[in-house]
Amino acid sequence: MNSKTRSIILSQLSKQDLNVIDATIPKTDYIAIDLSKANLDLETFDISSSKAWEHYVTNYLNSQNKQVAFGGYLEQRNLYNRSTYFSSQSETEQRNIHLGLDLWCPAETPVLACFEGTIHSFKNNTNFGDYGPAIILEHNINNHSFYTLYGHLSLASLEGLKVGNTVAQGETIAYLGEASVNGDYAPHLHFQIIIDIQNNTGDYPGVCSLNTLEFYKSNTINPELVLGLQS
Repeated sequence: MNSKTRSIILSQLSKQDLNVIDATIPKTDYIAIDLSKANLDLETFDISSSKAWEHYVTNYLNSQNKQVAFGGYLEQRNLYNRSTYFSSQSETEQRNIHLGLDLWCPAETPVLACFEGTIHSFKNNTNFGDYGPAIILEHNINNHSFYTLYGHLSLASLEGLKVGNTVAQGETIAYLGEASVNGDYAPHLHFQIIIDIQNNTGDYPGVCSLNTLEFYKSNTINPELVLGLQS
């Protein structure tokens, strides 16, 4: 079922002009960013500091004359070593492989529903390094359900939400949060496409280990393909 759903989603949606943040920002103002452990630039600042990350991302965007930095699907990162929420004594069980797409841009940037759907669930995930406020939407294409997760939102984004409410494609559903509420990260959107939500509500793993990578690769879709981005 997963492979069939994946192919249906990609064939139906990958040719559309889809956005998950402020649609007035053209895709030509997006630029890929490498935040993997292979990027030696990340050794030049304190990666445990959200302020240092914000400074790094802002400087990167300014140097490239762009507005949004994107990337991260299946990227292995050292960033998560700062939090016991992801840690393990076993290297193969250490959660450091990113399962969504990150879009780095300022706090309060509007977040848009990528597809028509309904509100599945929402929650403020308060573990250090977690999503902070997050919203999950449920979608259906040709009788196949799938889900999108929007993480690192502002607290105000969760106000007034009701499970089951409908959302239109492109509708503003939230705004990006600051480090004080978004899990202590530089402002960005974590956007993830999930096939089977596995009874989760308001949360779904956005980082996995080597031991679980094959499952999560089969249960998620690369958002870059759907959004028409190339890193």
